[in-house]
Amino acid sequence: MMPQITGEFDVTITPETLSDTAAQSGLGRLSLDKRYHGALDARAQGEMLSARAGVAGSAGYVALERVEGTLDGRQGSFYLQHSGSMARGTPSLSVTVVPDTGTGQLQGLHGSLAIRIADGKHYYDFTYDISEAP
Repeated sequence: MMPQITGEFDVTITPETLSDTAAQSGLGRLSLDKRYHGALDARAQGEMLSARAGVAGSAGYVALERVEGTLDGRQGSFYLQHSGSMARGTPSLSVTVVPDTGTGQLQGLHGSLAIRIADGKHYYDFTYDISEAP
């Protein structure tokens, strides 16, 4: 069974300018600045692309973020890949560790992260494992 940790995180989302190629696409581009608290004690920066549908409550986003800090006391960094959608108010989200991006004591890291928002606060549930290098 893979370990699971839970904690809170703060996030600042800032609108950014799209490239000239994408400027007329209707996409949104946002930068992410996060601070994870708890057993994942880390900072993260990343980028998000989003699209809103013409139907209320429907949208999608993709994002990548680089996370650097400690995970259960192990120092290093890794990338998280997000793929989320909302279909008429019903959300679907996948956030996974990008394979082979763990550095330092986080080499071999793999897993998935769930995001919860309650009472205006952001929480994570991170299920992970660290495989020994081959």
